[in-house]
Amino acid sequence: MDQNILEIIKIVGVTFLFSAAIMPLMKRIAHHIGAVDVPRNSEGNRHIHKRPIPKLGALGIFLAFLFGYMLFGKHSIKMNSILIGSFLIILTGMIDDINELRASRQLIGQLSAALVIVFYGKIVITDISFLGLYFEFGPFAEIVTIFFLIACTNIIKLTDGLDGLSGGVTAIFYIATGIICYYQARFNTLEFTITFIMLGSTLGFLLHNFYPAKIFAGEGSQFMGFMVAVTSLLGFKGTAFSSLIIPITVLGLPILDTLFAIIRRSLRGQPIFSPDRDHVHHQLLGMNFSQKTTVLIIYGINILFALTSVLYVLKISEYAKIVYIILILLLLWFVLYTNVITDKKPPKLREIKKRLTKKS
Repeated sequence: MDQNILEIIKIVGVTFLFSAAIMPLMKRIAHHIGAVDVPRNSEGNRHIHKRPIPKLGALGIFLAFLFGYMLFGKHSIKMNSILIGSFLIILTGMIDDINELRASRQLIGQLSAALVIVFYGKIVITDISFLGLYFEFGPFAEIVTIFFLIACTNIIKLTDGLDGLSGGVTAIFYIATGIICYYQARFNTLEFTITFIMLGSTLGFLLHNFYPAKIFAGEGSQFMGFMVAVTSLLGFKGTAFSSLIIPITVLGLPILDTLFAIIRRSLRGQPIFSPDRDHVHHQLLGMNFSQKTTVLIIYGINILFALTSVLYVLKISEYAKIVYIILILLLLWFVLYTNVITDKKPPKLREIKKRLTKKS
């Protein structure tokens, strides 16, 4: 067997086993310190679960990440910045899990972590190419990078609404990134190592988080998004990605869900960070899909988004275009026939809803 394949199996296997084994300890610690998600009818009545669930799953992922780094990582200034930044993120999340923080204070933690990555680790987006166009950010490079880090951190956080959702979406990202790294022969690079360490760590958490969940990521899900952003930036700095469009495509559905939420809440005159029950997963639940089926549907859509990125890198653009068209048609249907953006639904859908209401 290919030596690089064996290395990948070793990294993913070891971190998966460590992550899976440490989650029961995280549950006990969460109960001990009060980091438990108790379902409440406030906050937009958005909680799906019916019983208290411990919330330190992301801390377990972080510890598995540290364990994987000790075994497989290599010391560097960039890696130091990633360790410091991720510690600040996980610390912010843990504090919030115990005693809820204001969004502004969470943002301070995220900003601090992003500043460490940019100014200490020197991991910066300097330019980008897209559809034959070239953009150089010049003096705004650091600002663009900080915005990207904070945006990705919150995108995964906002995705964390159903059992197994954020973990599965994150794992799909790392699988797609790992395939691209392997195809581009980026062995023994920082992005290669982090990708497979995080893949194993996330899958170990997912073993306990998939429906019915025994542990949640909690606000530490910010760490998952932060590491997705860092991995994307590392790939961009090398030859694995021609531009940031590829990692953005892999995260297509979470990004769209976040944009939908911002537009929806703005149209309703609500604060952007106010919770509601109109995310993509809520819409699917409203179509009478079970939690498990809803999560699997979202996995499928995310796999399609990831597939377009992989096909693009493999230079099979004709197939990538077909997948793009399918995704665009699905997106148009979803926007028109649900209230993911607006409460105004087509007349036919309103009639069907009235009939169902009368029957019940």
